[in-house]
Amino acid sequence: MNIEIDAFGTLVIAVVFLFLGRYLVQKISFFKNYNIPEPVVGGLIAALCAYALYSFFGISANFNAQIQNVLMLMFFTSIGLSASFSKLKEGGKSLLLFLVCVATFVLVQNVVGMSLATMLGLDPLIGLIVGSITLTGGHGTAGAWGQILETQHGIQGAIVLGMASATFGLIIGGVIGGPVAKFLIKRHHLADQVNDEDDDQPAHQNSAAFEYPRKTRLITSNNAVSTLGMFALCIFVANGMTEFSKGQWFELPTFVWALACGVLVRNTLEHGLKVNIFDRAIDVFGNASLSLYLSMALLSLQLWLLADLAGPLVIILLLQTATLALFTIFVTFKVMGSDYDAAVLSAGHCGFGMGATPTAIANIQAVTNTYGPSHKAFLIIPLCGAFFIDIINAVVIQTIIKFF
Repeated sequence: MNIEIDAFGTLVIAVVFLFLGRYLVQKISFFKNYNIPEPVVGGLIAALCAYALYSFFGISANFNAQIQNVLMLMFFTSIGLSASFSKLKEGGKSLLLFLVCVATFVLVQNVVGMSLATMLGLDPLIGLIVGSITLTGGHGTAGAWGQILETQHGIQGAIVLGMASATFGLIIGGVIGGPVAKFLIKRHHLADQVNDEDDDQPAHQNSAAFEYPRKTRLITSNNAVSTLGMFALCIFVANGMTEFSKGQWFELPTFVWALACGVLVRNTLEHGLKVNIFDRAIDVFGNASLSLYLSMALLSLQLWLLADLAGPLVIILLLQTATLALFTIFVTFKVMGSDYDAAVLSAGHCGFGMGATPTAIANIQAVTNTYGPSHKAFLIIPLCGAFFIDIINAVVIQTIIKFF
């Protein structure tokens, strides 16, 4: 039996499991000690409940995809609207070094995936699907490239395989980031646990995007309306560009257009028209959409799809996980300075490497909630997600496909 859940029901269930996740993180020391993000905990509980209902009673639910898509677009728009060109200069050398780490791992991820696929007797392009297409790109990129690989390269089932692999990546990316950071922090004695933040205290005026998510942001109705107007404009343009670019060489997923439009709107208003952008409102809507999107994404996971992954593909995904953990510990952490900021950035890189930008930000929020702030991480991770990661991934994927 299949049950259809409308937008309001989907939102209610997502909020319930989101707060359940927060409660469990506060009460269960394992989740707190290993910095597992609250939306990931709540979403996984929801996904396991859905799996049990399907396995024992044959009951499945279709949650409203439109509201989840809107929240995803709002999150990526908030990344773009937070990406001021002046912050690029502030990121400086550290941003460049982190981008080198991320770009290098995209290549490593695809080399590992395609090499293992070849060794296991599979098409090398299948290794690309269980490489950066799904693990760095997430569900949006998996759907876009899966269709291309099916229609133009004859890889049957590429979309289903891509969605299952992206599901695996979303789960693992949100699970391993915290433990990697904890291992690095404890091994190198970089920080001690801090008390929970006081939610009633205001956020620092110069805090970066998504920094201090539990702090109070003081906004007015006028600020909220103008900010929602910017979000609506970016998403409207993104939907239009998605339709316009279909079949063209510059075809991109809608969330990439939303992010790019956010960058354009932010910097046109700020630097061209000298309009003061109210970052606190962007932070509020960005953090809210991030938490709800992750909760809904995991809520909507059909874990039984992972059963469709044959043995060789499971082996590839498990080795991809190990490769990411080792790369962030021995490369990212050392390149970024082997300090506390580097440990937080390593957790963010785990999110980029398996799960995409939302997971990266959720990971660093979970770590800093436990061990204290890292302004550098909250500056670099959103900028990397806004300006570079999807471009780097798209260039690498397109280059590789041309040779096959």
